[in-house]
Amino acid sequence: MAYWLLEELLRLRVNGFMPKLDVYDRLGKVVYQKELSEDFVSAPVNESVVHKCVVAYLANQRRGTASTKIRSDVKGSGRKLYRQKGTGRARVGDAKSPIRVGGGVAFGPRPRSFRMNLPKKVRRLGMKSMLADVFQTGYYRLVQDFSMEVPKTQELVQFLDSLNLEGKTLIVLGDYNPNIYLSARNIRGVNSCTWDLLNTYEILWHDNIVVMESAADKLEKKYTN
Repeated sequence: MAYWLLEELLRLRVNGFMPKLDVYDRLGKVVYQKELSEDFVSAPVNESVVHKCVVAYLANQRRGTASTKIRSDVKGSGRKLYRQKGTGRARVGDAKSPIRVGGGVAFGPRPRSFRMNLPKKVRRLGMKSMLADVFQTGYYRLVQDFSMEVPKTQELVQFLDSLNLEGKTLIVLGDYNPNIYLSARNIRGVNSCTWDLLNTYEILWHDNIVVMESAADKLEKKYTN
């Protein structure tokens, strides 16, 4: 290895490498570059942890209210329908038997909880992995913070078109803005949320992530060791 390259690598390791990301304005033009820590942008992606977080999130969305009646729940007499022997037919119990029409269900679903609890460190690692994956693959746009005085769907559509984004898009806000939220919910395939409500599944489900500059700062502060 050349001496100058080794010296440069040592300098980066000592001083800390700060990746520079393009910051867009409301017109879709790059206005300047923002430095984010390497530990936040270039963190390794742990796919197994991301999978666990997604499975747990989807399981926790299930209500678990599906229910069927077992034979004890069905209304009816407990009398044996006909005698045990001599009829030439199979023996049978009462009308509530699962093998008869109108009877109970043998192995149907019953109300239950599907909740899965993951350790806080696992959830944190999953989020850190997904955020790093977004920045490493380039499916993001870092934009200057802006606000909308009134809900204006057309204005938000023009903003997203200027960023040349295709597919499902998630707008991550630094602070809750009701006008941006109301404007985004009218656009098919576009959602919005604040930085503290972001989760692994939402990042993975969307094709593009539009991150406000203030949201990036708060996420970096939270997920940087």
